[in-house]
Amino acid sequence: MAIFPKDFLWGGAIAANQAEGAWNEDGKGPSIADVVRGGIASGKHDATIDPNLYYASHEAIDFYHRYKEDIALFAEMGFKCFRTSIAWSRIFPRGDETTPNEAGLKFYDDLFDELLKYGIEPVITLSHYETPLALYQEYGGWKNRQLIDFFSRYCETVFRRYQRKVKYWMTFNELNNMNRMPFATGAVDASAGAQDIWQANHHQFVANALANKLCHDIIPDAQIGCMLSLSTVYPATCNPDDIFSTMQLRRRSLFFSDVMMLGHYPAFAPCLFRELGVELTIADGDLQLLADYPSDYLGFSYYRSVLHQAGGQFRIDTGGTAGLDNPFLEKTAWGWPIDPQGFRIVCNELADRYRKPLFIVENGYGGVDEPDASGQINDLARIDYGRRHIQAMAEAIDDGCDIMGYTWWGPIDIVSAGTGEMKKRYGFIYVDKDNDGNGTLKRSKKRSFEWYQQVIASHGEVL
Repeated sequence: MAIFPKDFLWGGAIAANQAEGAWNEDGKGPSIADVVRGGIASGKHDATIDPNLYYASHEAIDFYHRYKEDIALFAEMGFKCFRTSIAWSRIFPRGDETTPNEAGLKFYDDLFDELLKYGIEPVITLSHYETPLALYQEYGGWKNRQLIDFFSRYCETVFRRYQRKVKYWMTFNELNNMNRMPFATGAVDASAGAQDIWQANHHQFVANALANKLCHDIIPDAQIGCMLSLSTVYPATCNPDDIFSTMQLRRRSLFFSDVMMLGHYPAFAPCLFRELGVELTIADGDLQLLADYPSDYLGFSYYRSVLHQAGGQFRIDTGGTAGLDNPFLEKTAWGWPIDPQGFRIVCNELADRYRKPLFIVENGYGGVDEPDASGQINDLARIDYGRRHIQAMAEAIDDGCDIMGYTWWGPIDIVSAGTGEMKKRYGFIYVDKDNDGNGTLKRSKKRSFEWYQQVIASHGEVL
């Protein structure tokens, strides 16, 4: 097994809208996540917030008030870093203001100070399915070019405020899900056509480049990356039609990292846009911005692999593309295929394509965890999943992949983005709350807590 780099960033990852709660406290405005019931990935949302209905994200696990307790547990596991997001609407409640909300800024000051007290580096996503609701309701989301300016103002504000506290940034979470989950990713209705979706993509590419410029201007020693969902897909057979169709499906995801990592649209873009009937409006200077300010590293999520057949049906969820069953793979309790070798393949694919550092910022096992008679949760399947994937990552490093770190998705149970449930749990830490919002919110360690603690303490050698 390869030795992990000395400065390897072991940790965990959450998102503000799935953990913080306090959706309307201390001046925070509503975000698109706040009108969703049943998981933001579904694209189904209410027009406004109905006070008579239950929204899981409104309280979530109350990380907003309990973060000190949770960070102490992360420190006990030995975290070197912790990935979370800044809720844009805590800083600019509508998204289009010129003056930020000081109470929101102070919350993240306090949160980052608490992490740094334990020597835990904050890894911060600027937009994680949390676009301010007003930017959807009044501007139509990212299909409107005005959002570039609003996002840039937000980025400049937080870069200046946290320049001495945060050195690792990411712009948009899983930006390639814009074509799969446009409401979550870009505040664009799921019914939108290809023209609106790809125009929104272009605006986000420009905003990504401007954020990269601002970050380096304000925090010269910072690193800022893009983040994509890159669980992989295999052809279902050796039929050349299946192979070509699978290649086309894969490069629809890699299109996004090509633009943000390499600084230009890929060669197949004109053909793709002709097929889709898309004619982008590109302002003077846009393409030069993309070329001048690419991302420093590629952060990505990996959960599984799937099989694809030409002309076959497939669907999308938060784990990536869901296609045909692979008879060579077992599944999680949630029905997701388990493929650590696919993880190694993806690391090598991305390392070869971009020749820049990789950061695995989401990987984890969602299951149904029930305490036994003594109150213990013996989540052996989660341990086995983690062990096999971390071993595959070590092998990828030995292959020559430059990997900065690994943040397990959901080190503490949070609201599922895919289903809006608490029942689907990823954490090493159990949170006493059910799908209907009942529970004490008490935190308790699962068996996997000690396992991950040992992995970090041994720098992976325990595996």
